[in-house]
Amino acid sequence: MELSGKRVSITGGGGFVGSHLADRLVADNDVVVADRFGAGRREWVPDGATVVEGDLQDPAIVAEAIDTETDVVFHVAADKRIDAEDPDEQFRRNTALTANVAERMDAVGCRSVAFTSSSTVYGEAPRPTPEDYAPLEPISMYGAAKLAEESLLSVYAHSHDVTVWTFRFANIVGPRLQRGAVVPDFILKLRRDPTALEILGDGRQEKSYMHIDECIEAMVHVVEHADAPVNTYNLGTRTTTSVRTIADIVADEMGADPEYEFTGGERGWTGDVPRMRLSVEKLAGLGFEPTDSSDEAVRRATRELLDADLG
Repeated sequence: MELSGKRVSITGGGGFVGSHLADRLVADNDVVVADRFGAGRREWVPDGATVVEGDLQDPAIVAEAIDTETDVVFHVAADKRIDAEDPDEQFRRNTALTANVAERMDAVGCRSVAFTSSSTVYGEAPRPTPEDYAPLEPISMYGAAKLAEESLLSVYAHSHDVTVWTFRFANIVGPRLQRGAVVPDFILKLRRDPTALEILGDGRQEKSYMHIDECIEAMVHVVEHADAPVNTYNLGTRTTTSVRTIADIVADEMGADPEYEFTGGERGWTGDVPRMRLSVEKLAGLGFEPTDSSDEAVRRATRELLDADLG
């Protein structure tokens, strides 16, 4: 699908990924952003985009965001909190959002959807993990919801003539990334006390980090070049960064020399996958290769976030 001259609906378009996607598409498309502005911010929505404010659990909001003129939906909206107080409710909410979007698309005849999934669908898989790895055994409610949502959209692809692009993200970093992610959390902790830094787990957790700019370009590239009924792509880098290395990078950029205090254990929290690296060979085969390494993405994001309002 050529992403130019289209009516594009972005759910969660006021959040971290969604607002950057809106920035990328608004010049050449009619962009509609739907967001309740819980984690997202209205000021992140670019000029020229139409804003539908409200909760996508409300059918009236979904109807306003996706209409008979909508060509493609980028479904980004989700409760992404890793420390959700009620994981069961998080699962129900996220799957309900996707069901509402899919049902509305079917009702109005929209046949294209791009879905932001997550590496968490793989659980603790061998590394690097390819898209066809099986069995998929998530270890968190968030990952379980993403896998359920992928399955639901697969049904619409094979039974309702919908084209689906599914993106399994590594850790995406950059400006507008909010609290709860490791880089902004380390910045906030060191601003409060530059002499000490608490690190969840043992600091050896090691994952792939991709800058938001490259993530958005990869998404656009896949939508424009892949045309199977279901197109599933890992988005990440070929390299990884440990949590301790992230602490070193953030401390270096802030001119701090803290003592590290580890909470212990190999996981930062219940459901944390301590080591993750996605295979990006399928993405490379489609003609897209990230330029920043994982360490470079973290350092670039740190510099961008240091001047940001992290709340």
